[in-house]
Amino acid sequence: MKVIALVDGEHYPPVTLWGIEEADRRGFHVVAALAVGGTEKLRADRALDLEGVTVLRGEHDTETALRRAIDEYEPEGVLDLSDEPVLGYRRRMELIAVVLARGIAYLGPDFRFDPPVTEPALLVPTLAVIGTGKRVAKTAIAGHVARLAAASGERPFIVAMGRGGPAEPETAGPDDVTLEALLARVERGEHAASDFLEDALTSGVPTVGARRCGGGLAGRPFVTNVAEAAARAVEGGAGLVILEGSGASVPTVPWDAGILVAPASLPVEYLQGYLGPFRLLLSDLAVFIIGAGPSTGPDNLSALESQTRRLRSDIRVAVAELQPVPLGDVRGKDAFLATTAHHELADRLGELLERSAGCRVVKVSTRLADRRGIEEDLASAPHFDVLLTELKAAAIDVAARRALDRGAEVVFLDNRPRTVGGDGDLDELLREVVGLARVRGQDRTAGTTD
Repeated sequence: MKVIALVDGEHYPPVTLWGIEEADRRGFHVVAALAVGGTEKLRADRALDLEGVTVLRGEHDTETALRRAIDEYEPEGVLDLSDEPVLGYRRRMELIAVVLARGIAYLGPDFRFDPPVTEPALLVPTLAVIGTGKRVAKTAIAGHVARLAAASGERPFIVAMGRGGPAEPETAGPDDVTLEALLARVERGEHAASDFLEDALTSGVPTVGARRCGGGLAGRPFVTNVAEAAARAVEGGAGLVILEGSGASVPTVPWDAGILVAPASLPVEYLQGYLGPFRLLLSDLAVFIIGAGPSTGPDNLSALESQTRRLRSDIRVAVAELQPVPLGDVRGKDAFLATTAHHELADRLGELLERSAGCRVVKVSTRLADRRGIEEDLASAPHFDVLLTELKAAAIDVAARRALDRGAEVVFLDNRPRTVGGDGDLDELLREVVGLARVRGQDRTAGTTD
């Protein structure tokens, strides 16, 4: 295996050379060594000399030096022969992120990280919407990107990877996400609120569903059929494929441009530490959503933006909040609002709906993801004319069924992003990313479709 070795001056050079020789005996071919710092065991001139091995200087800006070395030597992996205190936990994780973003493995004495993105690239421009966790508004952003792309004359398909996705990739369009069609899915024992169905409902573009199980530290699923789903989108005539991640897991299909979605309350350590940098390095736009995510903690926008730009200086940043939009007329009606949002945000969504949609929200339930809980909330609710619900979790098999039993109608709710800060208007920033995907994808595929 062709590798670049990371070495330091906290080891005596003969010991480091011994390690490189042992690596060779174990099947690694060290094409160069990158010095990452440390001087204690070096000579007075502090030059690291490894007989017969090319030593690259990376003490002052290791990340940049490592990127250049990977581009020059094209290794299959990076072998870490360094140690504390030169490479502490956080610094080492950042280097792992850099290496994985280049699509190669990072190996050490008792660990190995492999890149999550492993499949061949598609023959059409590809854009990814990935996130830092569950319910951070990936679906809202992916649907909005799809609407903008369609309005600009693109032929977008969304490929949604989810924990409740279909066993075989399945394409859904607007006709497949009527209330009647979704109830029929429940009768067949299928999951009627999978992300790909919500995407088809809210975006109005064809959507292909995929599933995944498990998620690694860098976001690689243990198993997924997203590659087959993406291939189906291309076969279906997609001019632009929008890959939607699942939780903190990323699609295994490469993309030409990326959007990272995170709650504004995200702990900064989750972005700059662990393998948070990996997701940023594969993104061209970071969208921080106010009020999203499972936490009601304070927003960390200033610190998040600072770390985002430190990790990737050319990235664009947007700040948005979600606005509830009923996909039907509810004016003058008493409404039961069912959502997965936390209590504080849910109450605000109810107030916004009353002002914008002209309904009266008589009860709000945040237990849409808790089947027993939403059933209890519906049973104890006063009279309502309409159930306003996101297409998530128990929306169909419990909430819609119980609402219909009570003689109420069901209207689905979309959460659409609205700009509240950042580098510019969110729609314009999203169009920029679509444009990047198109240009990069066309450059990448030039000559391959002849």
